[in-house]
Amino acid sequence: MAEEFDEKQGLPQDERRSTERARLLVDVFFNGTDATGVASTKDISTGGLYMNTQTELPEGSVLMIRIPFSDGQQVVVNAEVVYSNPGHGVGVRFQGLTEKDRALMERELPSA
Repeated sequence: MAEEFDEKQGLPQDERRSTERARLLVDVFFNGTDATGVASTKDISTGGLYMNTQTELPEGSVLMIRIPFSDGQQVVVNAEVVYSNPGHGVGVRFQGLTEKDRALMERELPSA
């Protein structure tokens, strides 16, 4: 069976992420040096997420992301843009996710 290969990253897809992503559609709020906005997620994990946005966010940018969950709970975390598809969306990797926030996400996210 051929391994799915990500030409952009130069890695087999199974090596790009250390955590499985769940399909979850939720609006997330982001704030960066040059951009602030609301975007919808396409998929999310405790390692990062992909968000649909037309805002141009270059790779390497660091954003503050706020992810709302049920009962008014939320996760606020810094995230680095690791993949940018201008006009469509970006993939981000979380930086410094606390154990408390990780546990909240694991409870709230549907099984991948």
